Amino acid sequence: MRVTGNVHNKTFYRLFWHFSSYFKQSRSHSLIMESLNEAKKIAAHRAIDEHVEDNSVIGIGSGSTIVFAVSRLAERVKSEKLNVICVPTSFQARQLIIENKLSLGDLETHPELDCTVDGADEVDRDLTLIKGGGGCLTQEKIVASCAKKLVIIADYTKKSERLGDQYKKGIPIEVIPISYVPVSIKIREHFGGRVNLRMAKMKAGPLVTDNGNFILDWNFPTDKNLDWPSVNKTITMIPGVVETGLFVGMTSKVYFGLPDGSVTTTEPL
Repeated sequence: MRVTGNVHNKTFYRLFWHFSSYFKQSRSHSLIMESLNEAKKIAAHRAIDEHVEDNSVIGIGSGSTIVFAVSRLAERVKSEKLNVICVPTSFQARQLIIENKLSLGDLETHPELDCTVDGADEVDRDLTLIKGGGGCLTQEKIVASCAKKLVIIADYTKKSERLGDQYKKGIPIEVIPISYVPVSIKIREHFGGRVNLRMAKMKAGPLVTDNGNFILDWNFPTDKNLDWPSVNKTITMIPGVVETGLFVGMTSKVYFGLPDGSVTTTEPL
């Protein structure tokens, strides 16, 4: 009986240690996510407060950070009685606009925007962006190109000296479905690296964009000093490429939310 008790005790302590470690890791992850969400929120609020005015047309980006921006915009529209038209960059953005009871517009009726507010997967020292982690890069770039200003909101983990320092998932490239193999080959031949077809998470097969296309994720070689304007132009000229997730020379201002609750801003030199 004593031996059996020892075995049970050892089993109990092993299980206790295992679950204790799991809950510590889970708690640590939750604290990090809370910090990132708070950083996104304060950056989003400041950007909306500084760039949205009455009688304006605003492009609404996509992604997790934009949820905070739209929420703040809805607060201001209600409390200040603002007249603001919102042009979405994706299905997600459209739903956010509708759910928050904001005025929905489009590029047919409002082809010129005062400002577009969007997030980014990574921002380098030249304010070149990687966007498209959520698969909305083409419509995001179209809407951004129609705005007088592109304002980016992000948490502190998105700020990099060079592209690829923080974001390791590569540059998204939207392609016509029949072209994904030849486009992949041409990108590798031109620049090296790895090109992967992005697969869907809740369905079998590849991810399909709002435009009915596929996305390639290009893990570019980080040991090369790539000229991003040239890279973007070269890839865009490959037949079958719809658009890249490289936003070069488009950004007017970036708001980074920091862990201490403050916000730092960066503008082009």
